[in-house]
Amino acid sequence: FKALFPLKRVFCTKRVGHAGTLDLRASGLIIAATGRATRLLPYIEAKDKCYTFRLHLGYETDTLEWDGVVVEQDEANVIASEAKQSITRAALEAVLPQFIGDIDQIPPKYCAVKIDGRRASDWMERGKQIDLKPRRIHIASLKVIGEGLETEGCTGKCFATFDLECNCSKGTYIRSLGRDLARALGTCGCVSMIRRHRIGNVTVDRAVRGDALTPEHLLPVDQVLDFPVVRLNDDQVKAIRLGNWVPWRTPVENLSVEPGSEKFVFTADKNGSVIGLGVYEPGRICPKFFLGDD
Repeated sequence: FKALFPLKRVFCTKRVGHAGTLDLRASGLIIAATGRATRLLPYIEAKDKCYTFRLHLGYETDTLEWDGVVVEQDEANVIASEAKQSITRAALEAVLPQFIGDIDQIPPKYCAVKIDGRRASDWMERGKQIDLKPRRIHIASLKVIGEGLETEGCTGKCFATFDLECNCSKGTYIRSLGRDLARALGTCGCVSMIRRHRIGNVTVDRAVRGDALTPEHLLPVDQVLDFPVVRLNDDQVKAIRLGNWVPWRTPVENLSVEPGSEKFVFTADKNGSVIGLGVYEPGRICPKFFLGDD
């Protein structure tokens, strides 16, 4: 809500939404939308994402963050690290392939997953023990990009830290990934410095802080989602606005090639301004919803 409030003020609307939350202590990219464009948010949220994070080996907390309540401490490895026998970068890189591709992941107990109508984190704060089921996620790439840096405020004893970069699917919890990496190394761990750098084809270097936001920072929808754009004549625009399909014999490039998935296109007027989201079917384009002005 804190991140989205400036949008409500700048655009004078309550119709504001975002494509995926960030952990409270995480930083980075949030994609938001106003007005009718909020209907596109589920498609943006479904895009793959890129994160960086710092893995702390040696202790685990209740939140899986570096400053949570310690629930497990690996004293043996902490002592070994003092004798220069701790887990190395090579050891970490050796287990990374286990986490590439489709894997099952159990979300953190402090998360927004709903159980009996309430967030898991709400149940935890009420003192109720919960069990979360594994979820299938996809990790496209995972690599070590640094090591040995410290984060202030660690509540447990840490014997090694590594910075990693992860490209992953919707629904991936970086905190859970850190926990599972540590366990694959025979120890326990948590994470800090989570930062989201990319959602789909939008990167954080294109973002602007809320207190600096102006209407000029709005991006056209076809710059955020990579659906093909088809231009319609005036009669076709009228038909689409009325919810009718229009004949379409011209080949459309860059359509989705995933089996069974709808082939989405942006419908635009003759000037190239996007007016709606449509679905391409052989010989026609059907409207999904309207995005243009009344």
